[in-house]
Amino acid sequence: MIYDYHVHTNYSFDSRAVMSDVCAEAVERGLQEICFTEHYAVNPVLPTYGHLDFTQYLAEIERCKQQYEGKLIIKAGIELCEPHYMQTQYEEALAHQPLDFILGSVHNMNERKLRLFLAQEGIDHYELYFREVLHMVQHANIDMIAHLDLLKRYAVGNIGNYQLSNYQDVIEAILQTAITRHIGIEINTSGWRGGAGEPFPSREVLQLYRQMGGELLTIGSDSHFVEHTGAEISDAIQLAKECGFKAIYTYNQRQPQAVALDEYYFDKK
Repeated sequence: MIYDYHVHTNYSFDSRAVMSDVCAEAVERGLQEICFTEHYAVNPVLPTYGHLDFTQYLAEIERCKQQYEGKLIIKAGIELCEPHYMQTQYEEALAHQPLDFILGSVHNMNERKLRLFLAQEGIDHYELYFREVLHMVQHANIDMIAHLDLLKRYAVGNIGNYQLSNYQDVIEAILQTAITRHIGIEINTSGWRGGAGEPFPSREVLQLYRQMGGELLTIGSDSHFVEHTGAEISDAIQLAKECGFKAIYTYNQRQPQAVALDEYYFDKK
C-alpha cells in the first residue's frame, strides 16, 4: 500500500493545484491513499490566514471521494501554523471539523517568515528554531510534527546545515516529548526537491527517534504541484527501513493505524 500524507492544493495559499487533478495523479502513480493537509492559521498577521474555507474544502474532498471511489482512499487533514499559540482560537475553529489528521508546523519565528528570521544577525538560528518546535510539541493538539528541521531549507545556502551533535539536547527533548504525548514525525520528501539535499528531518534525527523508541511515522511529499504528488515516496520508504522502522502509519478520525513496512511497496512510474 502506498500513502502520501502531506498534500496541498489551491485550498492552501501557496498552491494552485486542483484537488481532482491531484487525485488523478495519485491514481496514475499507483497510490492507494492520500491525505490533504492544507495550510491553516488563526493568526491574522500570517499569510496563511483567511485563505481556507472549511465548508468548501470538505465538500470538495467528498466530491473527490465519490469520483475516485474504489480507486483512491482520500483523507481530510490540515497543517496548522504555530498551533501552540492562540490555542483557544484553534480549538474553536477546529472543534466541529471532521478531520482525520493534524500536522503541526513552525513556519514563522516571532510572526516572521523563516527567511526573514535568518536575516537576523548575532543569534543561533537553529537553537531558537528547535526551541520553538519543542514549545509546539509541548503544548499543541497535533498528531504529527511536519518537517521537523524545516529551517535548513532556507539556511543551507546562507548559514549552512546543522550538525545533530550541536543541538542534541533540544532535539532529544523534542523527540521525547513527542513520544510521551503520542505525537509522531514525518519523513517529508520535499527536502530532496527543494535544495536541502536530504529529507526533513535528516537521517540522523530519524535514527535517533527510532533509538529512543519512536514509532509513529508518516511519509509525505509536501506537494504543492500536481506533478509532485507521491514524489520520492519510494526513497522515503527505503530510508524508513534503513533507520529501523517496522511500520508507517495512516490516520482515521485522528487515530493511527500501522502499516507494516515489509508489506509496503512502490512501483516507480
